[in-house]
Amino acid sequence: MLNFDKKYWIILIVTFIFCMFFKPVLCFLILGTFALGYACYSLVFLNKINKNGIEIDGRILSYESDSEGYKTPVIEFQIAAGIIITGKPFLHTSTDLDKFRTYSGNINKTIKIIYSPDNPQRFILKNSFNGFGMVLFIIVGLVFLGISIGNLLGYNAIFN
Repeated sequence: MLNFDKKYWIILIVTFIFCMFFKPVLCFLILGTFALGYACYSLVFLNKINKNGIEIDGRILSYESDSEGYKTPVIEFQIAAGIIITGKPFLHTSTDLDKFRTYSGNINKTIKIIYSPDNPQRFILKNSFNGFGMVLFIIVGLVFLGISIGNLLGYNAIFN
């Protein structure tokens, strides 16, 4: 979802590996910053699309499973210009129950979506639990940042 150039990912991974050997608490700082940044980016997107997005009906074509078994719907919808868009929601939160459900009864079912008028490929499911996933990212980010900043300030609760 966050579109970084490949060189930025390489720099981030090399920095992370270096920090693992130099000062491991910096890895928590990197992870916390990344999780909190991703959550803030996603919340801004959700706020923007809920305010300015266009709500229409879409049709579920299928479900795609990722490598861990979580299912994401593939949805088709037609925008006002008459163009048919097919894709997966820009933000989608899954639970462990999604691994076991088949969702075959939902194929060809109509569902409400909200898409961005600037980029119709960026859409979300209306009334989904995306906010819960973002709250989880914020909590994880704050915990990692708290551990790392506390350690850098001299509170050695976890790292020595």
